[in-house]
Amino acid sequence: MPRKATKKGKFKLKTHKATAKRFRITASGKLVRTKGGKSHLRRKKDKRAKRLYPRMLEVKGSGMRKRVRRLAPYLSKHKANPNARSGGS
Repeated sequence: MPRKATKKGKFKLKTHKATAKRFRITASGKLVRTKGGKSHLRRKKDKRAKRLYPRMLEVKGSGMRKRVRRLAPYLSKHKANPNARSGGS
C-alpha cells in the first residue's frame, strides 16, 4: 500500500523508532549517542567504567551520521528523547 501524499505532493517519511530512541541532536547540532552494555553484568566492571556510562558520546563517522539522518529525518525538529536531568521533577 503506497504512502499518502501530503498537500505539497511529497511523501511523509517514517522515523525509525529504534534510531530515534538511541540518538539525540545537541543544541550545537552534534549527533550524540548513549553507550551500550550498561544494563546488566555491572558487578564485574570496574568503578571507572560504571562512572562513565551516563555520558553521551559524539558520533564521529560521517557515514554513520548520514545513516542516522536518513533513518530519523525529524530528529532535530522534535525533542523525542529529552535529557532526563533537565526535567523539573
